[in-house]
Amino acid sequence: MSRTATAYIGIGSSLGDRRDLIRRAIDALDALDAVAVVAQSKLYETKPVGADPVGRPPQPDYLNGAVAVETSLSPQQLMEGLFRIEHNLGRARKTPNAPRTIDLDLLLYGDRVIDEEALRVPHPRMHERWFVLKPLADVAPDARHPTLDLTIRQLLEKVQCDGG
Repeated sequence: MSRTATAYIGIGSSLGDRRDLIRRAIDALDALDAVAVVAQSKLYETKPVGADPVGRPPQPDYLNGAVAVETSLSPQQLMEGLFRIEHNLGRARKTPNAPRTIDLDLLLYGDRVIDEEALRVPHPRMHERWFVLKPLADVAPDARHPTLDLTIRQLLEKVQCDGG
C-alpha cells in the first residue's frame, strides 16, 4: 500500500462561469481514486499575469484558489488526473498564457522536489505570485517550500498584491 502525502493544488479560471468551473474541478478532484480534498481556500479575483497584451485584446480577470489534498497517488499520477479534469472542463492548451476555463497546478507534493520534463515540483514560479501564495496561505500557511526553506506565509510577505 502506498503512503499518503499532502499535496497542494492551485486552481484558476478566467472563462465562462468561473465559480462553477472551480467548484466542478474541486468536486472532480475529490472524486479521483486515492485523492481526498481536505481544505479549500477562499477565491480571489486577480488580473491576468504573463499575458502579452501587445496585439491581443485584454484578457478577463481570473478567480484563483487552492486546495489541500491527501493522496496515495504519485505526483505523476496526480498530475495526469489534473490534466484529465482540465480536459473534461474544456481546457484548450493552444497558446501559453491564454485565457482558460480551468487551470490546475500541482504546487507542492509533500516535501518532494521533482525536476522532470513534464513535471516540476514545487511549481517553478509559485514563490513570485501573489495569486498563488494568497490562497495557498489560506490552506497551508506553515507549509514549507522545499528548496527555499520558507513557509508559505513568509513567501507571501515578500510579494506584492499587484493584481496578479
